Amino acid sequence: MMSGTVTDNNTPTATKPEDLAGQVLDLDEDDDLEVFSKDATFMDGSSFNSPMPTSPGSMVNQYKFEEEEEVPDTKDIFVTVDKPESHVTAIETFITYRVLTKTSRSEFDSSEYEVRRRYQDFLWLKGKLEETHPTLIVHPLPEKFVMKGMMERFSDDFVETRKRALHKFLNRIADHPVLSCSEDFKIFLTAEELGTHKKQGPGFLSRIGDTVRAVAASVRGVRTRPEEFIAIQDYVEAFSQKMTSLDKVTQRIIKEQKEYSEELGEGSPVYTKWSDIEDELMVPLKLMASCLDRCHRESEEQVLQLSNSLLPTLHEYVLCTDTLKAVLRRRDNIQAELEAKTETLAGKKTEAEAEVIKEEIDKMDDRLEWANNALKADWNRWQERMRADLRSVFNRTAEKNVEYYEKCLAVWESFLLSQKTEDSEGDNILDS
Repeated sequence: MMSGTVTDNNTPTATKPEDLAGQVLDLDEDDDLEVFSKDATFMDGSSFNSPMPTSPGSMVNQYKFEEEEEVPDTKDIFVTVDKPESHVTAIETFITYRVLTKTSRSEFDSSEYEVRRRYQDFLWLKGKLEETHPTLIVHPLPEKFVMKGMMERFSDDFVETRKRALHKFLNRIADHPVLSCSEDFKIFLTAEELGTHKKQGPGFLSRIGDTVRAVAASVRGVRTRPEEFIAIQDYVEAFSQKMTSLDKVTQRIIKEQKEYSEELGEGSPVYTKWSDIEDELMVPLKLMASCLDRCHRESEEQVLQLSNSLLPTLHEYVLCTDTLKAVLRRRDNIQAELEAKTETLAGKKTEAEAEVIKEEIDKMDDRLEWANNALKADWNRWQERMRADLRSVFNRTAEKNVEYYEKCLAVWESFLLSQKTEDSEGDNILDS
């Protein structure tokens, strides 16, 4: 079975990088985690220092993440997507983003470029890369339309989320040893206007012909798909199911955490108002209000981390599975076309016709071999990147969760300490 295949216990087996996999860039690891000091300051300005040490079970205190093997930094092209701008015309409303490129590559006429691009331009680039390199894995773009109930189109949150996704899309291309050298990528980064370039390429009838052949090959299928690609197909199907489930579960968790945070926020003013009519309980009631307010703010930070880090990464790889399935289909289409042409050769009676078809078969055979090798190398590279991404976001999520619970624990421990101190002072007064 292929290395990296998902097993029944949901644990991927180790995979050995081949070809392009060695050029994967490691993500930056976080510095050593800071231990949260259990000092809490309440809203009224009073503070209580807990004498108890930080929880001995805290992974933040005990655990250091394994250092990834360092890879020499040979990156020579840096792309930034920022500064979104809204444009309103008589026909439509759309957003453009600044694309800033800095490079030391000799094929570029300058070392720095600044252009503005809209979402449709990114779609054009993705389509061109997939057309030119059908069995390379092009990183997915964010969806064109927003699902109902998620966020309003053109809202600040939507634009910010899309900007980050577009930034990642271009940098994944810039990191790729083949795609980063594409002429279409260079045009996207440097051309002031893309209109003339978008008009170039195959004509309408040619594109229709390509589509018909692709559909025919897809319907016909392949007779004998190589085992390694069967294994990749199985892995992708299992990976897709798991990522889709995790994406939905995480969305539910975020929704529930938001509701919990809102309820914490509603509790604080109730305790404050109650303290106005309870002279003997005024101090503990105000402290309760402060504790709830502090935990409310900490829970908002936790929800923000889940919404801005964990969920986007999981959803990104849900989209990746669709990309992988499309790549596998294109590989199969190339093989199906070769098999169909081979069948055609068997039916030809004249030597001249057979000779022409043989030449076509040789070219198609070379194309299939190139496509297979490209996909195998890119598959290993994609797996390395995927595992680094998920490992990194899991580590950050665990760190933020520990930080959240330790901060809340410190708040409530400080409250208890204040009450013990108050009880002790009351006992001393009674004894005297």
